[in-house]
Amino acid sequence: MKETILVINGPNLNMLGRRDPAVYGTTTYSGLKTELKAYIVGLGYKPVIFQSNYEGKIIDIIQRGGYNAIIINAGALSHYSYAIRDALADCPAVKFEAHLSDIYSREEFRRKSVITEVCNGSFVGMGVGSYLRAIAAAVEKMKT
Repeated sequence: MKETILVINGPNLNMLGRRDPAVYGTTTYSGLKTELKAYIVGLGYKPVIFQSNYEGKIIDIIQRGGYNAIIINAGALSHYSYAIRDALADCPAVKFEAHLSDIYSREEFRRKSVITEVCNGSFVGMGVGSYLRAIAAAVEKMKT
């Protein structure tokens, strides 16, 4: 059975391509999913792409388990959801955080991510490249 990489997208990421393109770029959510699936399959892994605007649904998919790696862009929940942080902390999978924008150079409230410390690393500010680098890092980490 192929190893599985789960990509989690939080609130408002379904609005990509329409939501503040100067910050988030012009790639649509559908385009993002297509690119990520192709990249993960090309690396020889099974992709699962998930998006929810609801914190509990994100926690449920993390707790469901069965994933070798998780790439998470929890959106605004990154900055205050200790519940998602705790679910990630309890999950044995390799975990990387990804953000399209550079959260560290944005509004003050966005500069702290409560999930960073329970992830193996974080990639920000590179648009879709943040996800691609996170996936590549996860694959490398799974090999060790």
